[in-house]
Amino acid sequence: MEEKKLGLPSVVATGVGLIVATSCLLSLGQGSAAIGTPFIITMIIACAFNILTALSICELNALMPNLTGGMAQYTLASLGPFISIVITVGGYLTCQTIMGSSEAAMFGNTLNSVFSDFPVSGASYSILLIIILTILNLYGVDMFAKIQNIVAYGLIGSLIIMGIMGTFKLAPGDVVTQETVISSSPKDIFSLLGLAFFLFIGVEFIVPISSQVKNARFKVPVGMVISLVAILVMQIFMTIGFSHYTPWEELGTSSVPHILYGTLLCGKFGTAWMTIISLLAVVSTLNTALFSIAQICSGMAKINLLPSVFMRKNKKGAPYVGLLLDAVIMVIINATGLSSSEQVTFLILTGCTFWIFSYIILHIDVLVLRKRLPKAPRTFKLPLGPVIPIIGVIGNAFMIYNIDSDWTVKKKIYLIFLIVLAILSVYATIWIKRVMKRPMFKAYQIKEIMAMETDLYQIHHNPALAKRLHLDAKPSVESVSADTNTGTRPE
Repeated sequence: MEEKKLGLPSVVATGVGLIVATSCLLSLGQGSAAIGTPFIITMIIACAFNILTALSICELNALMPNLTGGMAQYTLASLGPFISIVITVGGYLTCQTIMGSSEAAMFGNTLNSVFSDFPVSGASYSILLIIILTILNLYGVDMFAKIQNIVAYGLIGSLIIMGIMGTFKLAPGDVVTQETVISSSPKDIFSLLGLAFFLFIGVEFIVPISSQVKNARFKVPVGMVISLVAILVMQIFMTIGFSHYTPWEELGTSSVPHILYGTLLCGKFGTAWMTIISLLAVVSTLNTALFSIAQICSGMAKINLLPSVFMRKNKKGAPYVGLLLDAVIMVIINATGLSSSEQVTFLILTGCTFWIFSYIILHIDVLVLRKRLPKAPRTFKLPLGPVIPIIGVIGNAFMIYNIDSDWTVKKKIYLIFLIVLAILSVYATIWIKRVMKRPMFKAYQIKEIMAMETDLYQIHHNPALAKRLHLDAKPSVESVSADTNTGTRPE
């Protein structure tokens, strides 16, 4: 049995690492500047709905543990392959590639502004970062954990310290005199829920690494909640700090509000410190995205939702095909300059709409599997019956409704969302009919999905493929456990 390498600190680092991005720091500044400290209420509501989603994911993971495809496999067991492909490819792979590319672009732009005397373009810095992180991730989960722990804890620790300094007026900068509350209107508070939701999105990316976690049944749910609460605490301190040191008008118009805050807080030292934090955020987000997307692609290939080539792993156990493909796409986006265009923010919002919709599907997965398998043993089960998933569905639908305060922008987002949905629907239909040859909306049995995660299943059902992938015919303890402890009943 392969030794599991990741502990609770690495689980929390993964959650924090993906969620806290430079685009999130920008959104935090914009939301705070819009209504002042009442934005804290907006963030608390958004964080609460994300915790509900995390808890639903934990129940699904308890019912179907150690699945690298995560949501794809949960949805396959409840709603069938069609919705599973559309939601996972649209909600995660496409959105994360776009967001990862934009984060890499911010890294390049930051270095380009700091080292303006050097004749190196921002895109060159971005591409270099993508290549370096890709190479490091090819060394497997051990290297991922080492990078992620250092970067994520350096990031969240620095932001909390700067937030505390601003909250308690401990910094050498000049304290500004201004109204801390710009608007306390419920309408204004709710209108920013879509923006606030973006500050907490992505904690479910912990699930694909659960098979590498020691005592995953305990550490995965605890790690998810700790990640979200830690980020909320940090952002509350930062918002209060903004009110003490940063004029709201300047904060709202700045393209780098976190850098502005650092400068007004601690002068040149604060500028340098916040610049380092920004770079840590980019590295953390991009590192998590590259690793997790590769794991998800591998997991989807195991259940035949993507081509089998995504299951290929190198000697270090890294699923290199998905990793390299994602890296190549990010390099192309940055090389063509698309990631630095104004449309990226709009595309990210559209991707987030798809992502939030996928959260709705996760809650529905819980409800469907509760109905279909009420007596199946679960090491973690949501209290209050169907109440939490139903509240989660309603809350996430409300988030989509408030994705932007401008109806013109919202209509454009909804239109692109529907177009992407249509394209993915065509792909899913063709793939299911010609390759999978299964009913599009018929759910798989959980025991079959759990078995498909093991090498033995691939060896038995596709010997030629197993040979190409160099799969071991000897069952591991973990594989046998997955086959014999699925907790299912006849379906």
